[in-house]
Amino acid sequence: MPRTLFIDSTPDIDRVWKQVHGAADIPVVVNMGPVSEERVPGIVEGYDTVINDATYFSEPTLKRCTGLKHIVFLGTGASSFVDVAAAERFGIKVSTIGGYGDTTVAEHAMGLVFAAARHIATMHGIVRGGGWRPMQGMELRGKTLGVVGLGGIGREMARIAQGIGLKVIAYNRSPVQGGSVSIDDLLAQSDIVSLHLALNDATRGFLDRAKLEKARPGVIIVNTARAGLVDEVALIELLRSGRVGHYATDVFGKEPTPPDEPLLALDNVTLTAHAGYNTPEAAMTMYRRAIDLAAKGV
Repeated sequence: MPRTLFIDSTPDIDRVWKQVHGAADIPVVVNMGPVSEERVPGIVEGYDTVINDATYFSEPTLKRCTGLKHIVFLGTGASSFVDVAAAERFGIKVSTIGGYGDTTVAEHAMGLVFAAARHIATMHGIVRGGGWRPMQGMELRGKTLGVVGLGGIGREMARIAQGIGLKVIAYNRSPVQGGSVSIDDLLAQSDIVSLHLALNDATRGFLDRAKLEKARPGVIIVNTARAGLVDEVALIELLRSGRVGHYATDVFGKEPTPPDEPLLALDNVTLTAHAGYNTPEAAMTMYRRAIDLAAKGV
């Protein structure tokens, strides 16, 4: 039986975890996070399997985790926190969990669309600060939403968007039933672009400067996937100039965000704390699958 550690639970996670992990399941030792990277090797010592929510495992850290055989990442974007190539070289299996919260994440993405289109977060901050500034927004009905990536979340995003009267076009890296458009056509036609690609070596920096400059002026970009999909340096410049009208994101290059995160200094952004997946319904499904993956071992 694998010796399993949940390395970085939180009080919110733990409340749901206790409803899922039962007496008949493999034992899992729960450590409350966050865990700084320099502390990781000492904490995982004695365990061959780690369930990981948001702890960083760089190549030097993985090298020091000599007994580690399996990382079960809570979500699909393991490469944002784990050097997957290094893990493979060291014989450490990395498992991910997909499809647990397609509706939950798509609903959050659509919430960001509404917030960006109507400047909800900006006006909220102004009013709470004692100010008053009625800001003109965008009516969504009849506008075009470009969905980048037609996996489970992207398909759910398209379904929700059509229900509120958005015209939906989509790009997918592989052929899909019903067809899709090229990424250049999507960017040229879309008032709103919503990112739903997995992050890997082929998609890192996918939305680069050249693509961003092909987007419709004033475009709203929504990202509930991974920060690494976007060239942040180019994005920041285009946000400052107004060429990109608004960036609404749930994901960042470093989480939690450091004080020098450039997005924090901009007005035309809507920022949430990587919570798109975070509902009890999605969490219970994810934790159940994590326990089952840990039990299977390597």
